Amino acid sequence: MSHSPIREDKTCLNCRHVVEQKYCPNCGQENTDSRKTFHHLFIHFFEDLTHYENAFWKTIRNLLFKPSTLTKEYLSGKRLSYLAPVRLYIFISFITFLLLAFFPSNVNEAINKSQAEIAKEIPVENKAYYDKVNKKINEKINEKVHEKAPKSIIMDLSSVRELDSVQKYGKPNDKYNEFEYWAIKRILTVSEHYTQKEMLEKFLESFFHNIPKILFIIMPFFAFFLWLFHNKKKWYYFDHGIFTLHYFSFLLLIFLILFLIRKTIGAFGEDNPLLFISDITDFVGFIWMSYYFYPAHHRFYGESRIVSFVKSVTLFFINSIFILFLLVFYVLYIFINLH
Repeated sequence: MSHSPIREDKTCLNCRHVVEQKYCPNCGQENTDSRKTFHHLFIHFFEDLTHYENAFWKTIRNLLFKPSTLTKEYLSGKRLSYLAPVRLYIFISFITFLLLAFFPSNVNEAINKSQAEIAKEIPVENKAYYDKVNKKINEKINEKVHEKAPKSIIMDLSSVRELDSVQKYGKPNDKYNEFEYWAIKRILTVSEHYTQKEMLEKFLESFFHNIPKILFIIMPFFAFFLWLFHNKKKWYYFDHGIFTLHYFSFLLLIFLILFLIRKTIGAFGEDNPLLFISDITDFVGFIWMSYYFYPAHHRFYGESRIVSFVKSVTLFFINSIFILFLLVFYVLYIFINLH
């Protein structure tokens, strides 16, 4: 709620209507001084984004512990008592991705650390021998891969130059079709510029950066599958869309809570005795995330428990396959666009 003083001038700055009290009866704008301090702007932004007073905490409490309550209340017309679905999702997304930016993934550190720990365990006098044996093992693995692979698809190629030579001067049986040539050339190009660790780092960096895009792609399809499984006359796609917004907001919020718990406890060191707490919260959070969809579906759509259970399991399975397909497609997209 704004605490700025009311203007002495009773003319609305927005529509020029006469304002007798605090808000313009014509357009609803607050008749306060338009020049604000930075503190006021920050507070106003937060309050406007969350509709802060009781609505914010009431929304979060219902979202976490009362599946489908927000969706039913919103569609019944009770919309001022809670945050709007889109605003709720945007707010949680904003906080989540802001914290992910502040606390980036430590995958690179973990990889480097594990390699350093392995190196420490090897006696100095045995390092040369270890490197030699490791190289031999990798060579043998590569030999077996090439022996079992069809010669028309994979050959003992180590560079794009060799591939081009085979394609240009090789025997007809050794040459590749256009798709095979493109795919193998892409693989060789990437392998020449990146190690497996670097490719993993690139993928994870791009994945976290593009999480908002991935979620926005999944959401309309999730709502579409809900639409397919329910009465078209009773439920509109809009209804399923609101349900989906609330469900995805719940998933993001649980992820955010677990992330904060793990980061807070991890700040005390990797060997502190409180780490088991984050393991327990991760387990409880995963169970609640997996179970949440069933009661939400049962309460919102009002079907019997058996029907809701069958539909929930089926929809969970279908959406899992679809999400897996999108992730595979995304991995290929990242691979193709590596520079």
